[in-house]
Amino acid sequence: MTELAAERDARDINDDGHPVQPGEIAVGVIIGRASEFFDFFVYAIASVLVFPSHVFPFLDPLAGTILSFAVFAVAFVARPVGTYVFTGIDRRYGRSAKLTIALFLLGGATAAIAFLPGYAAIGLGSAGMLTLFRAGQGAALGGTWDGLASLLALNAPEGKRGWYAMLPQLGAPIGLIVASLLFAFLIWALPAEDFLEWGWRYPFFVAFAINVVALFARLRIVVTPEYTHLFEGRALEPSPVVETVKRQWRVITAGALAPLASFAMFHMVTVFPLSWVFLFTRESPVRFLLIEAFAAVFGIAAIIASGHLADRFGRRTVLGVSAAAIAAFSGFAPQLLGAGQGGELAFMLTGFVLLGLSFGQSSGAISASFPIYYRYTGSALTSDLAWMFGAGFAPLAALLLSSEFGLISSGAYLLSGAAGTLAALWLNQNLARRIE
Repeated sequence: MTELAAERDARDINDDGHPVQPGEIAVGVIIGRASEFFDFFVYAIASVLVFPSHVFPFLDPLAGTILSFAVFAVAFVARPVGTYVFTGIDRRYGRSAKLTIALFLLGGATAAIAFLPGYAAIGLGSAGMLTLFRAGQGAALGGTWDGLASLLALNAPEGKRGWYAMLPQLGAPIGLIVASLLFAFLIWALPAEDFLEWGWRYPFFVAFAINVVALFARLRIVVTPEYTHLFEGRALEPSPVVETVKRQWRVITAGALAPLASFAMFHMVTVFPLSWVFLFTRESPVRFLLIEAFAAVFGIAAIIASGHLADRFGRRTVLGVSAAAIAAFSGFAPQLLGAGQGGELAFMLTGFVLLGLSFGQSSGAISASFPIYYRYTGSALTSDLAWMFGAGFAPLAALLLSSEFGLISSGAYLLSGAAGTLAALWLNQNLARRIE
């Protein structure tokens, strides 16, 4: 396999003879995930505050936001395609080549959005370009799967698997906090005309720089002897995608269902409420972005707590109980969101605590169910499908339901995700035993 210059440099810098420790792997994983989620939330926030007027000004704000959310979902549909393409690159040219290309594609597609001309300049071509760049983001995310979460789990001390399973998930609220605060500052500091003309573009430039940092943080781990040993021993070897689907479709399906509650919840407390507040209230988006950042801190605490709870009671128990709690929350969450500023705060704080408890243990919940040869690719496909069905269409479905049938109906999507998780844990006894 071809060794990239970046890989050689990373190997020279870090080849000091000491074995890589779980803590070092955790740092690389958290940095990598935080960079991905920063890209993700920068786009998500812009899909509410910018794209409806910049790309779809010929529609009313609600219809423009619905179309913006439809483009938002494109990335999740493209993600399995990216996994297929980049798995081939991984098998032929190596993990470093795959990771480098994927992260530069992710950063490049995100930065390209910063130069996106509006409808006033090129008409419907603006929507076409946005869709293309969004597909590029999704395909790149399929290629950023590096197996570091699996490496972290395999290196976890006895009795600490739940703790180490939650560490990669910290990247999501960290990415959200940074993106929310950056947008809040720009909206606060700039006149509305300047923000809509050029201010919104700045976070997309920042994303590219963050991706470069994340690339080297990941390469620092993937060049280690431990990673290479596991790769050569097939624990982290990419298997052919088609073969993996044919032989492991049952495990992939069950694995995609298991985290649906947390993935549906993910967008119900991040993207959708921002759209509802922006479209149907007079509240400043700055205030709500600050609430999101504040509530995400509670999400971080809940993710950390999930690690302790999983090690004490089992990951299956934590996933099942949190899914049941999310199902109960779906019954009154819409009423909170529509109950004014106090209700919004209660909705966000409660939602992020429940999200943290469930999301903290959703990563790789069924990795051990795959035979070693299929574990790397099977885990990637499972993650792709879970995100696509659990999260990709959540903002679109929730906004469509709430605008047509009232805010209370948006809880239906959240309830469906919780039901999917509970069904997976109840029906698949093999899965239930293996994720303890």
